[in-house]
Amino acid sequence: MRTSFSSRRLLRFLLAILFAAFATTYSVLWIIHNQHSKPQPGFTDYQYSAAAGSMTVGNVIPGSAADRAGLRPSDRIYAIDGQRLDSLRPFYQEIVVGQKDVLELTVEDPSSPGRQRQLELPVHGGRRVPPRTMELNDLLGLAVDYYPLGFLVVGVVVLLLRADDANAWLLALLFGGFLAVAPLFEGNIPPPLRGFAVLYKLVMSWSGLALFYYFFAVFPSQSPVDRKVPWLKYVLVAAALITTIPIGLRCLFAGGTLPLYLGFYWPGAEFFKSVLALQNGSPTPAPRGWLSLGVTFYFWAFIGAIALGLVSLISNRFLSTDAQVRRKAQVMVWGTVVGTAPIMCLVSAAALFGFVRIPMAVWQVAVLLLSTLWPLSFAYAVVKHRVLEIPLLLKRSARYVLVQRGYIVFLLAAGAIAITLFTHTISRFLVQGSNVGMTVSALFGIALVWLSTPAVKRGTQRIDRAFFRSAYDARVILQDLAEKARTVTDRDELAWLLESKIEGALHPKSLACYLEGNDGLLITLSGSRHPEPETSSAALPRPHFPRRFGAVFIPEQMDTIPTSLPLLHELAVRGKAWDVPQGPDTSIGSTPLTPECLVPILGRDSRLIGLLVLGPRLSEEPYSGEDKSLLDSVASQAGITLENIRLAENMAERIEAERRASMEMDFARRVQARLFPQKLPPLQTLEYVGGCVQARQVGGDYYDFLEMEQGVMGIVLADISGKGMSGALLMANLQANLRSQYAVGLNDLPRLLQSVNRLFYENTTDESYATMFFSVYDDSSRSLRYANCGHIAPIILRKDGTIQRLASTTTVVGLFLKWESTIEQVTLCPGDLLVICTDGVTEAPNSRGEEYGEARLTQVIQANRGLPVNELLAVIQASVQEFSGPTQADDITLIVTRCR
Repeated sequence: MRTSFSSRRLLRFLLAILFAAFATTYSVLWIIHNQHSKPQPGFTDYQYSAAAGSMTVGNVIPGSAADRAGLRPSDRIYAIDGQRLDSLRPFYQEIVVGQKDVLELTVEDPSSPGRQRQLELPVHGGRRVPPRTMELNDLLGLAVDYYPLGFLVVGVVVLLLRADDANAWLLALLFGGFLAVAPLFEGNIPPPLRGFAVLYKLVMSWSGLALFYYFFAVFPSQSPVDRKVPWLKYVLVAAALITTIPIGLRCLFAGGTLPLYLGFYWPGAEFFKSVLALQNGSPTPAPRGWLSLGVTFYFWAFIGAIALGLVSLISNRFLSTDAQVRRKAQVMVWGTVVGTAPIMCLVSAAALFGFVRIPMAVWQVAVLLLSTLWPLSFAYAVVKHRVLEIPLLLKRSARYVLVQRGYIVFLLAAGAIAITLFTHTISRFLVQGSNVGMTVSALFGIALVWLSTPAVKRGTQRIDRAFFRSAYDARVILQDLAEKARTVTDRDELAWLLESKIEGALHPKSLACYLEGNDGLLITLSGSRHPEPETSSAALPRPHFPRRFGAVFIPEQMDTIPTSLPLLHELAVRGKAWDVPQGPDTSIGSTPLTPECLVPILGRDSRLIGLLVLGPRLSEEPYSGEDKSLLDSVASQAGITLENIRLAENMAERIEAERRASMEMDFARRVQARLFPQKLPPLQTLEYVGGCVQARQVGGDYYDFLEMEQGVMGIVLADISGKGMSGALLMANLQANLRSQYAVGLNDLPRLLQSVNRLFYENTTDESYATMFFSVYDDSSRSLRYANCGHIAPIILRKDGTIQRLASTTTVVGLFLKWESTIEQVTLCPGDLLVICTDGVTEAPNSRGEEYGEARLTQVIQANRGLPVNELLAVIQASVQEFSGPTQADDITLIVTRCR
């Protein structure tokens, strides 16, 4: 059924009309030509010698006209009706296409070398065949007389009704080829049409043999053979076309097969000449030794194609897992096997043992089965089992075809008349012979097509509505559903949209929509949950879900369905709408709650994320292939929408989680910032400052100033292993240990450090540790007692410019339970600078992988030693950040002091 007008559809329809015209013309020519006799020379093969200008007779049929005329095997024929055999042209003109009753042959007499004799050979070509009688032989011959009709009617009707369907084209081409398989005697064809008839026969008959396999390899579904060797069908069709089209075109231009007798050299030309001559009873070139590779290839390749086609069809009938495919194939299997197998066996036997050894009645029966049973089985399968979705055959086909096709013809005729009148009118104002008129007419035609397209579209839609209003409305409703499904934002709205639109389009007695929930189960949703209940109609009853029980399906009420059910797995693998098999109890099958059609909704990974369960239709009609195709389209769009809903939900959850994490991290940053010293104990002889630029929101560097008593301050700088939140937690743990025990450090600094090491070791994991510089400064004596626990050596820049480094006195904190540290002491003099930093300063890398280093740090301190300590701290941090670039690898933590 058409719903819109387009140039592409019009082109396909015009091509279908053109093919139908060719096939019909050939069929009519064949039926008319078969009512006339063909010459019967009485000898079956020959050997032609261009050098000798003669042809040597092969076998002579006993009792034939040639035998009675005295023609014997090995006789050399030098002339036919006085025309010398300098080429085979006289043979072609007088015997192959001849219409004479008697031919005069000039034959060499073997008993008298050099002498010739004249023979009169009755051939009786071109006579009208007597009417058929009621005898069995004549009745069987009727099938031969009208051989093309069955193929022509079925193929052309299916094609004209479904010109948009690739399978309809395959079927039409297949039947168009098989109607050309019958023998063709070109002498009985009118000369103007003789070239066309030969071209059609050559191209279509051999292409039809190749298409036999092609059609059943892909219809009604892809066969196991095609799944293994998908290229084979293309190779067979290409071989047939590449070989026959050049030969056929040459014969078309020559007006017959004469080029094949004049030495036309093309792969397969000699073979096709022999086949054509053999079919119409003309003598063929005598075989010379073994058959050529070309003959062997073409004969067995296309016999094999028919065999593979039968295998593909039978495998779809008995091995397919799809019940719909098996149903469609069941009638075609028996019609095709019974129709084609006998003729295929006879052709194979004739190739091996000769045609004359097979009784004519056997050939007639095989032709009868081929020309009637096979196309009739297809016609029955199309109408009864809807093998090809042709609702026109099932509804108002005749009137619809007449009105719709007549409308197109009327449009074409009206357009042609309008262009003709326009051209005639403007020609009065233009110079005769000018190309301007043709150009203006062409522009007028283009404008006419462009302007009339909307009107043509409305007209075709009105015709469709008038004949198939329900089907038209169903298509429009489901197409509208596919469009609106894109804007849905939640599952309930999607379920409401699916149920309401499908109900309006197909009118099922019951309907259920199952969509995947957060727990992975399929949950039934109802349109009554839609946020706009005033727009919803009364909800349909929900059909039961089919549960497999042995070999049958038993309907069962289910609100949630686990996706692990084998039936759902099969449905997901199939990926298409599926008719639920009828149960053995017919009473169950008549209830509105019995499921009839399941439509899977698949996600992007072909995973089942939803299911539509449809009960019987109110009209009691089954769901057609077109209905299921539209439902599959709707399910595909619903799957995309459901995936988008899930993605939006996941994004919302992730954004919320990130927002919470950001809030928690910001809170942690503020808490950690409070862990750094907020007040600086006052000292008379030391000015000092500390600072930390964190690489992340929180970090593992720690510095502190501990007021141990009046005039005595502890200076701490530590670098915790790890970064981020883990480093921040360890830093807080170390700070808590120090601040809880630093009071004892004034009198016993080693004991304080051992206690801190033990607590850090016990409260952290085995791989956690910290480097630390801990010192105690006495304001009155300017002395600095310190312990360097595996930390980077602090730098003392003396007033006189000398450098002193405070090297490690022990290993890191928290890695070993048994741990000791020695205490060292230095005295700071007025003007001395003490800079303590973490490895985030000295090991800061740049884009080339170079480290900042202690040497560069020393240079910056020396160059800016006169700055206040807070400015010097800022200069060092800025220098490190400028060196490392936009990406900071680690926390930059320093303490800068100057003795006064």
